[in-house]
Amino acid sequence: MKKLRRDKNKTLHLFLLLVVTAVFIWSVIKPAGYLIWILEVSPAVIGLMIVLATYNKFRLTNLSYIIITILAIMMFVGGHYTYSKVPLFNWAKDIFHFNRNHYDRFGHFLKGLFVIVIREILLRKTPITKGYWLLVIATSISLAIASLYEIIEWLSSKITREGKITKSFLGMQGDIWDAQWDMSLTLVGTILALLILSKLHNRLLKKFK
Repeated sequence: MKKLRRDKNKTLHLFLLLVVTAVFIWSVIKPAGYLIWILEVSPAVIGLMIVLATYNKFRLTNLSYIIITILAIMMFVGGHYTYSKVPLFNWAKDIFHFNRNHYDRFGHFLKGLFVIVIREILLRKTPITKGYWLLVIATSISLAIASLYEIIEWLSSKITREGKITKSFLGMQGDIWDAQWDMSLTLVGTILALLILSKLHNRLLKKFK
């Protein structure tokens, strides 16, 4: 039974890896710009390399791998088109008369899902147990990562000093409060992920004990 479960898990993990690889290959073919592509996809590539390098030593739950896959795909799509020009969200902008392409906002909201991966690492690798402090620390780390990403965007804009590339990477679209919106949406996504997925996550974690 355990062997069968392990085989099913490995099949799922291989499938997720193939999907991510396919999207990655697609994203690198004629992107909006190769420098902006590198800036946008680098965090996802580094994260995936860490996941692959630690796969045999520290196996995550299927939920965590699915979340990592979703976030990587989201970043590869954003890197291909740039976050302010993703076609589906341009269509939504025209249909609903939005004042901007909201893929960037949607992406930062989705990044709140990463709190489940953080939660898993805290529960399995630290003395922290389920309860109030787990919620507080996991949420704080999620927000810290979101803030660090905004700082990296700002530093990159200062270093490159290439107007078009800087604007595409920052994705501000004229909103001076863009960084605050991004971090706020990550917070909302984090809270919702903890509320909706924690019970499922707990059931999956039991299999590792």
